[in-house]
Amino acid sequence: MSGDPTLERIAQGEGLALCAAGNWTARFAPALERIVSDAEKLRGSRPHIFIDVSQVASLDTFGAWLIERLRRSLSDASAEAEIAGLSANYSSLVDEVRRVGPAPRVVSDPLSISGMLEQIGRTVAGIGGTIIGLVDMLGAVLAASGKVLIHPRSFRLTSTVHHLEQVCWRAVPIVVLITFLIGCIISQQGIFHFRRFGADIFVVDMLGVLVLREIGVLLVAIMVAGRSGSAYTAELGSMKMREEIDALRTMGFDPIEVLILPRMLALVLALPILAFLGAMAALYGGGLVAWLYGGVDPEAFLLRLRDAISIDHFIVGMVKAPVMAAVIGIVACVEGLAVQGSAESLGQHTTASVVKGIFFVIVMDGVFAIFFASIGM
Repeated sequence: MSGDPTLERIAQGEGLALCAAGNWTARFAPALERIVSDAEKLRGSRPHIFIDVSQVASLDTFGAWLIERLRRSLSDASAEAEIAGLSANYSSLVDEVRRVGPAPRVVSDPLSISGMLEQIGRTVAGIGGTIIGLVDMLGAVLAASGKVLIHPRSFRLTSTVHHLEQVCWRAVPIVVLITFLIGCIISQQGIFHFRRFGADIFVVDMLGVLVLREIGVLLVAIMVAGRSGSAYTAELGSMKMREEIDALRTMGFDPIEVLILPRMLALVLALPILAFLGAMAALYGGGLVAWLYGGVDPEAFLLRLRDAISIDHFIVGMVKAPVMAAVIGIVACVEGLAVQGSAESLGQHTTASVVKGIFFVIVMDGVFAIFFASIGM
């Protein structure tokens, strides 16, 4: 005999016997799926249905689950299908499969005002939890900074330099390239529209103010949030999954001081440097386009730029940079420490880190805009 699985139907008065034979194992999965699917169509055809498995030569978990699935499919409110002829070797396996409950049905509640209010409440509570987590992390970082100031020898200079290289030096090429292109685009679009009014030279004013006050630092902060913020979350989340952070606590080390403080300090130092380089690249790109596309000589561009901007514009951008860096670092570290023990959780929190980081960067930019306008800068 080939050992192929079979399921023979035998009528017994008002009942029906399904006699299983052969090998009911995962090796014959396609044939077993067809057999069981055909047999499930007999639901409700007879009041009594017996599934005889006495002739089954071999049975594994896959076959046992198919037999249990068939029993459940043929059972209804009036009668329940029974499994007969089960040998002692396979009874424990079938009983174990039988204890597995069916997947719960997901019932979607109809749209209602109470449901909408509940969802709004949950969202507000989630926002509150996020803000509390950020404030808690800020307090922990400040406390760790105080400990380092009191005991300078505990400061991890090597780790800080390593992270400074990762978030600053290695990010210079992409930051300079993107800001250079943005400067070129702003200059080209400005000249294209100002030319209608014969005011090509005013593109220098627009470019200088935008780049130094807003676009330069904001664009660099967004790139850092996507590049370095996501890296921080992934690194800390991986450590959390491998229980390395718990191991640090067991050995008596403070994870905030060992892991987070060097990253935060590196980010706070790196973002002003990147913002400065990005602003210079954007001005250079804008000046190049103004020369080649708008006919503005480099000397005239520099003279107009000197008259259009002041040191206040540069200070505004540089003041924003470290604050935005701190926000990005805190969000990234909070999301990294919130990772649970699964790859799905790591991906979700890494995505949340980037989204929240960019959101809070834009919010902080708006706050700074209101603040500097109120003090006349």
